[in-house]
Amino acid sequence: MTAPGGPAPGAPAGADGLRLQDVVVDLPGAAPGPGQQPGGEPGTVRVLGPIDLTVTEPTVAVIGANGSGKSTLVRLLNALVVPSAGSVTVHGLDAARDTTAVRARTGFVFTDPLVQLVMPTAGEDIELSLRRTHRSRADRRAAAAALLEEHGLGGLAHRSIYDLSGGQRQRLALASVLATDPVVLVADEPTTLLDLDWTLQVQDLLLSLPGTGHCAQLVYTTHDLDFAAQAERCLVVAGGRIAHDGPGPDAVHWYRRDVQARRQGRTGRTERER
Repeated sequence: MTAPGGPAPGAPAGADGLRLQDVVVDLPGAAPGPGQQPGGEPGTVRVLGPIDLTVTEPTVAVIGANGSGKSTLVRLLNALVVPSAGSVTVHGLDAARDTTAVRARTGFVFTDPLVQLVMPTAGEDIELSLRRTHRSRADRRAAAAALLEEHGLGGLAHRSIYDLSGGQRQRLALASVLATDPVVLVADEPTTLLDLDWTLQVQDLLLSLPGTGHCAQLVYTTHDLDFAAQAERCLVVAGGRIAHDGPGPDAVHWYRRDVQARRQGRTGRTERER
């Protein structure tokens, strides 16, 4: 087992990557809920941390129970969440100080694609992502059509985003993010709302991206343990901390055993109370 928060086996020393150093996230709250700790300031609740983590692997999964802090952890990587203390560095850039540059290099895919699809049609949404690299409208339109074709959405350029299926919307959201050429791609439970066929399509696509020129690193949260087991590295988050850190299959095995042990413990307490 790798020490929680430490470099995973085989991580190249000194390589550019993601660095969270002494990070904590405190949010306003009347009182800590079950399993939560008070924050560093009065009236705050600690939802994450302290976290000390270096990530250089191409594929990293983040798993854990609802409310464990998974989404908060990955949202630190493009400054959607700002740490209350500590620092977050993304390939040499400080997320708090260099926020614009970090967001330009870190693509984020949400669970619900309608959160990030902002244009009326599929083609227009892709074109919006291409404005920085394709100044000519004709060039943008041609590039958008090519991207839609590449992502299995050919012929849908003029289709309203509301007339697309859930799987098509998620592929479109992913294509729009990839059009910006991110160095790091973060996906927060990207297949939760999809049927099995679209789930497998999106998972296969995501896992194929690192090292192919689309992005250098993929970080994703998921409740699909088979998907998590395919990651080179997997972080198990519990109570806002890294409870386990290791290769995907090992971390999933550890997580299953931990959940089963806690369930058995609750069952035993219930029986004693009776």
